Amino acid sequence: MNRNLSLLRMTAAALLIAVGIVIPMVSPVKIVIEPMSFTLASHVAIFIAMFISPMAGIAVAAGTTLGFFIAGFPLVVVLRAASHLIFTTLGALYLKARPQTLGSVGASQCFSLVVGLIHAAAEVAVVFLFYFYHADQTVAQNFMTVRVLLGLVGLGTIVHSMVDFAIAYIVYQALIRQRNLRRLFLTPPETA
Repeated sequence: MNRNLSLLRMTAAALLIAVGIVIPMVSPVKIVIEPMSFTLASHVAIFIAMFISPMAGIAVAAGTTLGFFIAGFPLVVVLRAASHLIFTTLGALYLKARPQTLGSVGASQCFSLVVGLIHAAAEVAVVFLFYFYHADQTVAQNFMTVRVLLGLVGLGTIVHSMVDFAIAYIVYQALIRQRNLRRLFLTPPETA
């Protein structure tokens, strides 16, 4: 039984990686305002993988990074995608320890906000390092860059992360209602 569950989780992770690679390439809702980019649903596969297991989450985060690279996004966007390994690992480990978090809309939204904050902090750090060490700017330009960085990348990432989490949570709720898929996820809520 455990072998079948492992195979099911590995197959689901592979499918989510494929979805994560395709979304940045074909999404009709893409907004790129350097250094920020918004691709609707680009984190959905990662969040669903986090609901499965930490290893699935990590594999899908790495796979979606490849998707942004293949799609030809700027290097800073690809590096931001690579930073998803941080929030994915922390979030998936938390869910593994406390799977009941997904059983409540309120708890899952609090989780989404915390993950969004971690997500934003990692992306802001990547963009900060990328631009501040690759640019010869004056103090005034640096101040403007920090404002743009915190606004577009920081706040934008929190909102984008929470929207994609909400989409993933809706998909998760639909999937756990399927008896044959319920065991795929970390202890689904009994109310499903």
